Amino acid sequence: MAAYVITVIEVTDPEGFGRYREMVVGTIDPFGGRYIARGGAITTLEGDWNPERVVIAEFPSAEQARAWWDSPAYAAAKAQRQESSRTQMIIVEGV
Repeated sequence: MAAYVITVIEVTDPEGFGRYREMVVGTIDPFGGRYIARGGAITTLEGDWNPERVVIAEFPSAEQARAWWDSPAYAAAKAQRQESSRTQMIIVEGV
């Protein structure tokens, strides 16, 4: 069953976050991941939620998504993201 990593990001260091964006791209492919949305325009339909940046990545399973997040391949990029942004990230299983 497909799973989605949904990330809401508030960039605190644009230069550092730019480095993260370059580092992360090649890390999801080996885990079967692909980007569905990556920082595109956001339109609020209901409520007052207005995130700065949203990223959605699809993986073949929640286990593959977690394996990516825990992987040595993603470790340096993850550290860069954590240093240059405030992030909320979840895995949601598909139907």
